[in-house]
Amino acid sequence: MSVLIEPGEAITAGTQLLATSYTGWLRDAHDGLYPFVKRSIDLFVSSVALLALLPLLLITAFAVKSESSGPVLFSQTRIGRRGRPFKCWKFRSMYTDAEARKAELAAQNEMDGGMTFKMKRDPRITRVGRFIRKASIYELPQLWNVWIGEMSLVGPRPPVPAEVAQYTAMDRLRLSVKPCITCIWQVSGRSDIPFDEQVQLDIRYIHERSLWMDIRLLFATVPAVLFARGAY
Repeated sequence: MSVLIEPGEAITAGTQLLATSYTGWLRDAHDGLYPFVKRSIDLFVSSVALLALLPLLLITAFAVKSESSGPVLFSQTRIGRRGRPFKCWKFRSMYTDAEARKAELAAQNEMDGGMTFKMKRDPRITRVGRFIRKASIYELPQLWNVWIGEMSLVGPRPPVPAEVAQYTAMDRLRLSVKPCITCIWQVSGRSDIPFDEQVQLDIRYIHERSLWMDIRLLFATVPAVLFARGAY
């Protein structure tokens, strides 16, 4: 099974099997040794990464603060495993009035399905913000979320409460595991992949996940970040 997919690629039969046989989205998808080993890897990698990337984090913080007024970090309530809310951290990549201006731009949403909001040339994004989003630097503070156990390195991306309020029973399957920094659709096109396909790929991950799959996705994240496919 290839980790990297092209938008529109058919989802495996295993995904459909999971969707029809799942007895409750609140139940974790796996038990046994896997969660313990996965958490150990999350803790080790996030600790090493936070220390190794400290100079980059400080430079980014200075650049964000120098361009526009406002906090260096941006926190947003996201929904994690079993529907639990938590504060997800990022470097601030937008002007401080970004949330207030979102309603004005709703008609220009370029994300298929309308569940999430994405614009390739979002006027709310600062110049520094555009660069750190393209390079995925703005998400590095989420390593802290991983370190404290609210997120994992690999899994479905964490949605905002407004998105979850519109979820179908199928969509809620994404909440059966910890949210993540990277996932199948993050390394396969990111925002270029429609929401419905993102959901299917997340469910596919939940059904097929293993340490080997997690490692492959982590390595696949490197070229995805370097080439910035679907990042905006």
